[in-house]
Amino acid sequence: MPMSREEIFENVRDTLVDALAVEPDEVTEGATLTGDLGAESIDFLDIVFRLEKSFDIKIPRGELFPDDLLNNPDYVSNGKFTPTGLSQIKKAMPHADFSGFESDPDVNKMPDLFTVKTLVNYIEAKLAA
Repeated sequence: MPMSREEIFENVRDTLVDALAVEPDEVTEGATLTGDLGAESIDFLDIVFRLEKSFDIKIPRGELFPDDLLNNPDYVSNGKFTPTGLSQIKKAMPHADFSGFESDPDVNKMPDLFTVKTLVNYIEAKLAA
């Protein structure tokens, strides 16, 4: 039987509690991994590893956390995603909510796209595939 969204969320929450040493009540769907939960770049590798193990899935490098877009001058100009770059990041991260980001696609706000909900959406889609 497929996992429910609630079961996926609980599993993601447990993973983040272990990986980031945060309290379970801090892990809400709207919590950002870096701003709210204190994740650093090294933590993202650990989170991916733990999610792979927990859900018995493979997460290819760059699929959950795209890292190759920021250095492309066609995608980023003057610290903001270009229309082409915004299109590319949306294509690379269909699991993220871009509603607030589109109005000001500042690269410094990109970490705000990585929320607990983004992880749950990604895992839900991955398990359904």
